[in-house]
Amino acid sequence: MAFDHVVPGGADETTARDALERTLRWLERCARRHDELRRSGGQADSANRPSSDPPSRQSLWPILQGGTHLGLRQEGLRRIQELGEWTGLAVGGLSVGEPKPVMYEMLEGLEPRLPRSWPRYLMGVGFPEDLVTAVARGIDLFDCVAPTRNGRNGSAFTPDGPVNIRNAEHRADARPLDATCDCETCATFSRGYLRHLFVAEELLGLRLLSLHNVRFLIRLTREMGAAIRAGTFPRWAAEWRRRYTRSD
Repeated sequence: MAFDHVVPGGADETTARDALERTLRWLERCARRHDELRRSGGQADSANRPSSDPPSRQSLWPILQGGTHLGLRQEGLRRIQELGEWTGLAVGGLSVGEPKPVMYEMLEGLEPRLPRSWPRYLMGVGFPEDLVTAVARGIDLFDCVAPTRNGRNGSAFTPDGPVNIRNAEHRADARPLDATCDCETCATFSRGYLRHLFVAEELLGLRLLSLHNVRFLIRLTREMGAAIRAGTFPRWAAEWRRRYTRSD
């Protein structure tokens, strides 16, 4: 990834412009150095000696900034395309404090302008509802601490929405956390036992919920891929949202 300058969500246009310009300057420098290393046949170590892992085995991806100002982001995208040929694009500076509808608006405004051949990577986004909404707007890749951070705090992703395993209602619950899940947590332990681990402050509980949340997202992305290939993604996404957000 090229270097980038991230500003808080809701930053004014002047601040966002400054970050965009700096990010583009850094991109030029990263691209120039990446090309030098590629042509020299290897990367340099701290003593400026070539290594055995040439950049020809790597991709350099630009990171698009622009805050919550769609015009800046569209301009940044145009200038990134003018700077060279890339194998993908990272969209940065979202999910940093702005309202979620604003994040979705930025993605929707960018999607028609993104080259169809570029994988699109949305940085720092990892809640299930955000993944589904972003995929609908052309995003392919994600990374985030959300599944493990939420797991460590007792919150588990399930098809029926998040479950707080600390709640007393789970004290004697013999059901698995998610009956549809094939992870070790759901195949082996009950909700009641998982709650016991958190109440007793056993580290195993944090690990088991983190493991489940990561597996939940992997399964979710596979379901989305299957729906896209089948041409049923809009219907699948609407049904998924209805179940995930419903209230008992």
